[in-house]
Amino acid sequence: MLYEILTPLSEGGDLFNLFRYITFRAGGALFTALVFGFIFGRPIIERLRRMQGKGQPIRDDGPASHILEKAGTPTMGGVMILASVLFSTLLWARMDNGFVLLVLFVTVGFGLIGFVDDYLKVTKQSHRGFSGRVRLLIGFVIAAIAGTWATWLQPMALQGQLAVPVLKEALVPMGVVFLPFAMLVIVGSANAVNLTDGLDGLAIMPVMIAAGSLGVIAYVVGRTDFTDYLQLHYVPGTGEITVFAAALIGAGLGFLWYNAPPAMVFMGDTGSLSLGGALGAIAVSIKHEIVWAVIGGLFVLEAVSVIVQVASYKLTGKRVFRMAPIHHHFEQKGWREPTVVIRFWIIAVILALVGLASLKLR
Repeated sequence: MLYEILTPLSEGGDLFNLFRYITFRAGGALFTALVFGFIFGRPIIERLRRMQGKGQPIRDDGPASHILEKAGTPTMGGVMILASVLFSTLLWARMDNGFVLLVLFVTVGFGLIGFVDDYLKVTKQSHRGFSGRVRLLIGFVIAAIAGTWATWLQPMALQGQLAVPVLKEALVPMGVVFLPFAMLVIVGSANAVNLTDGLDGLAIMPVMIAAGSLGVIAYVVGRTDFTDYLQLHYVPGTGEITVFAAALIGAGLGFLWYNAPPAMVFMGDTGSLSLGGALGAIAVSIKHEIVWAVIGGLFVLEAVSVIVQVASYKLTGKRVFRMAPIHHHFEQKGWREPTVVIRFWIIAVILALVGLASLKLR
């Protein structure tokens, strides 16, 4: 919004000219989302607390300490994150950019799925929301639209292609298979972040780390000078995603202020599904799906631990982990919750650095 309003007033070299720069607007988006969270965070939490009464239902099969320590904590804190991200992005990003609109579409779409799921859990006082199959079906529909949209926005030479990191400008032609692959990336990301959101502060920090990493890559692949130097594939227009990523970081910091142990609010499916879906959509848009699997390796680990646990139990009747997702496994081994959270944050930082290093390794 500010770009469309203020840049026409610029004659070059003045204050209004700053709004032409993505980096300036990204900084503004981060700060705006952060302040939004600080100002409106507590009123939103108090409203959620009054509306929900007993708060988020705690799993009976989860760690026993959670039943005592987390009972009564309101959920749907993702509403705060979404509001911060949307307000900040609409204010600072270019609304004529297709990639920004695509990511916002996925964010809101998965956010609505999560909101309905959270609402049903709270009203029924059950940790089960609406049908998992229905949730997946709607998610895949949103992802199909997003994958088609991203392909249409990308240069013809990159459409239906899978970029391979480290190998110089290598592309694997996938043809019609690319759309199902993109759908799997987006839906898989949404659900992987959802599975990770099980401890206070556990999911939001890795999400911010991933958003920062993908935001840097989006900025790089949207500039020919960087793509020529780093021998990456140039995807015009993706640089504007950096503004969204910055807004997500600011909103995440504002939310973490209230989600830090002991949490005053949980993000719920409203937040985890929307944030995971957004990150997956960014990865598809910037043609870095494989690098995203590295940067988001913590989320992949959480999802794989659940898949392995379920498969092992159904096939052999035995469990590989004491409890899944894997963060609960370490809790059951005696790790305190803050220990699990901070160590997982460290892992997220390391994986993000490895993913970013792939830009230079050619």
